[in-house]
Order: sequence, then C-alpha cells, then structure tokens
Amino acid sequence: MDFSSPVLTLNHQKMKTIYFSGKTIKHTLVWTTLLISSASCHDNILDLSPQNSISEETAFGTPAKILAQVNGLYGLLSAESFYGGRYLIFNEQRGNEFSQNDGNNSTGANVWNQSISGSGDFVNAVWSAAYRTINSANTLIDRLETSTVVDEATRKSYVAEAKFIRALSYFSLVQTYAKPFTQNSTAPGLPLRLKGETTGGNNDLAFSSVTDVYVQILKDLDESEADLPASYSTPILNSSRAHKASAIALKTRVNLVKADYAKVVTEAAKLVSATAPFQYVTGTLTHKLEADVTAVFGGSYIGNESIFTIPFLLPAEAPALQSALASNYLTPVIYLNTAGIVSDAVFGAESKDARKSLLTTNATNQRLLRKFSKNSAPFTSYIPVIRYAEILLNYAEAAAQNNDLTKAVALLQAVRNRSDATYTFTGGIATKAELVTTIQKERRIELLGEGFRSHDLFRTGQALPAKIGNAGTAPEIAATAPNYVWPIPSNELAYNKLAPK
Repeated sequence: MDFSSPVLTLNHQKMKTIYFSGKTIKHTLVWTTLLISSASCHDNILDLSPQNSISEETAFGTPAKILAQVNGLYGLLSAESFYGGRYLIFNEQRGNEFSQNDGNNSTGANVWNQSISGSGDFVNAVWSAAYRTINSANTLIDRLETSTVVDEATRKSYVAEAKFIRALSYFSLVQTYAKPFTQNSTAPGLPLRLKGETTGGNNDLAFSSVTDVYVQILKDLDESEADLPASYSTPILNSSRAHKASAIALKTRVNLVKADYAKVVTEAAKLVSATAPFQYVTGTLTHKLEADVTAVFGGSYIGNESIFTIPFLLPAEAPALQSALASNYLTPVIYLNTAGIVSDAVFGAESKDARKSLLTTNATNQRLLRKFSKNSAPFTSYIPVIRYAEILLNYAEAAAQNNDLTKAVALLQAVRNRSDATYTFTGGIATKAELVTTIQKERRIELLGEGFRSHDLFRTGQALPAKIGNAGTAPEIAATAPNYVWPIPSNELAYNKLAPK
C-alpha cells in the first residue's frame, strides 16, 4: 500500500502541490492503520522518502488511496498552527480569562497584548494552515465528483467529510479575520476558494462578503448532514471523524454566531431530547453529558460527550512544546487572570462544583488550567472541538433569546448540575436579559480554555477587555477598533492583488 500519495493542498501564497512529509504523513499513517486494518499491504509503509511528483490519478486510484486522502484532511486540521493547539490558544490569549507570563512573541505575547500585525508569524500561520486544509478538501471533492473507484454511498460520505472540514476551516477563518456577522455582515470576509488548486497561479480572487462566507459554511454543513453516516463502528471513529451529529452541532455554533436563534433551536432540537435527561440517540451511538466532567479531559477521551475531537494516536503526531495546549497552560505560558471567570464562586474554596478540580495552583500562586494534563512530551491529550455541553448551552442561549425561558433554564440547570448536583439557580434567571447573561457566564465556566472566549466576545459585540500580567498590560480594544479582529495576512496581500488593502 502506497502511503506516499499527496494531499494536494494549498500554500495560499504560492499555490502548488504539497506532498506529505514529516508529521503530516504520520497522521495519515496512523489514521489509515486504524481505518483500513483489513487491507492487504505489501509496500514498506515506513519508507517516507519524498517523491518528486505523483499524479492525481495515482493519488486517487484505489479505495485505500482515496481513504488516505480523506484521513489526510484530519491530519491537516490538527496542524500545530490550527486545531492541534495554536489556534485555540490564540483565541484564549485575545480574551480576558488568561494573563501572560512572558513578553516573548514566540509564545504569543503580541497576541495577548493585541499588538500583532499583518506581518506577524501567527497571523500568517493560521491563515495558511486553514487554506491548506480547505484546498485539500476542495481537491478531494473535485476528484470524487465523477469517481467510480469507490461505491456511491462511500463516495458521498467522503465528500461530506471534506465539506464538514471545509466548513469548519472557513468558519474559523471568518471569525478570526473578518468583522463579526452581527457587526457588519456586508464587510469583506474571505476569498472563497471552492475548487482545488494543484498548480501555481490563480492567486487573485476578490474577497466575498461576510454574509456570503456564512452562506457557504451553512450550505456545506447542510449537505454534510445529508450524506454523513449516523455513526461509525468504533468509539474512536465516532469521536474523531465527522458524522451527522458533528455537522448538526457545528450548525448550532455557526447560527449562534449569526444571532439566528430560531435556527439554533431548530438544529439543537435534532440533538437534544425534549425532556431530561437530555441526550441524542441514533442506533448504537449516544451523545450526552458525561456523569463526571473530569472524565472528558482524561487525556484520550472518546466518550459520549465527544461530538468531534482531535486525537493524537501516536507520540509522533503530538504537537511540539510551544504549540501544545498542556504546555501553554501548565508551563505556564498563560495563567488564569484573577479578574476573569476564575474569580467566580464556582471556583472558590467552598464550591462543590467538580469543574474546580480542573484547575491547579503552582508554586508562585498562579491558578492554572489542567484540562489538558499531559504536560511533557509527547503532548498527546486529545482536543475536544465540539462536545455535548456546548450544544446544551447553545440551545439554552437561543431558547432564552426566543423567550422560551423554561427550556433555557432546564438546559442551563443540566450543565450546572452535572458538576454540582445540589446547585439550583435562584437568581439571574427571572428575565430574558438576566437569563442570557447567566447562560453566557456558564459558557465561560464550562468552556474555559477551549478556544471560545474571544469569539464569544466578538459575537456579542463586546470589547476585548484590558488585562494585566507578568508580561505587562494589554489595552482594551473596542469593537470598532481596526485591530478588533486580526488583519489580512501580509502574505495574502502580497500574492492576491484583489485583496482589500
């Protein structure tokens, strides 16, 4: 079996075919080992010598090679600059839950203090990682459009996985580099590249509006939901490969960002039963809250709460020191800001809430997040991208915004009672405005450190708050400020003549 076939990905600044090498090929090897264990292989899979060229026909010539391309998409999504670590860290550094320990820009000090520019390494790295993933998804979709190498059901399922990954990648980009939808949906969004690029050229592409980007994201997710399988044969596959629930769950997140609360309710109701205990059951697959929240962060989590997760199945796949979540949170590069949500009573000494145990204190009395606990190489803690608790909170907020306060309180109470069975909300739930505020506060507690904070500030039109830390101070950034979201990367401006200047 030939594992040296390429993922035909986009170096967005210089479009060309990029072949698997180093860590990327290791992702493909382990994914394919898991998923095609019954295939007959005679080639030496440890021979990672690069090839100068390989045709698309060869890369997509057998069912095993097509599956390798599908699996390669997940490897690209888990790149260190993307969902493998850095992208999530950046979203926390820009928010107000964490302070920074050092002023080194290589650890994101300029992200934390809001001074990063379009020429910054991280601004360019996230953009490039996302567009590499998008182009690989585009190429797979293009090649499978008329392919007869695999049966029709399999072909449609693979295309659906590619569309899910493309949607997630575009959603990540539009939240990071474009004006928030609720602030200016007609503003320039992103260059919408929907066809695979395997040769140089075609750099020039006008930016589509924020609205158009969201339309494409939701179109991809609707089509993914239709053709994805309801489940796979094993827990690891249900957790780490997109299935119907993954697409539906992501739609609740996208529509919440758009403030389309009716659509959030419609989608969330597909995954959440009408009455407690809230859960989603299809065949042998169940998604629900785990009884013990600490089990979600056990390192190699693939339980019922996991709707979509980035796994690190081999040590060689794990992110390096500066990109790993555990290293950033526990070294620590960033520590919990005493003025942030950690000051809430839920994390206090008298609290009975189990989420308190996901924090620790170091020798200098800094409070640290230990959701990602494997704090030495290899950093193999799995990364939950979508979990059931978020869906309940998305649903609760949308229900409250739609004046269904009874449903909203029940969903909010379910999330809180999972971690503290004795707790009852007695205040902050009487009116719609109070309840929305309480639900948003519960998001800060439940999703702490999982990459949500800055995006939640963006979608609600709040300033990025001022912060202090050992690295100095970070100013407040108003929602109308030019650096509220990241600038268009300098590399994109250099190669795309149609990019807005």
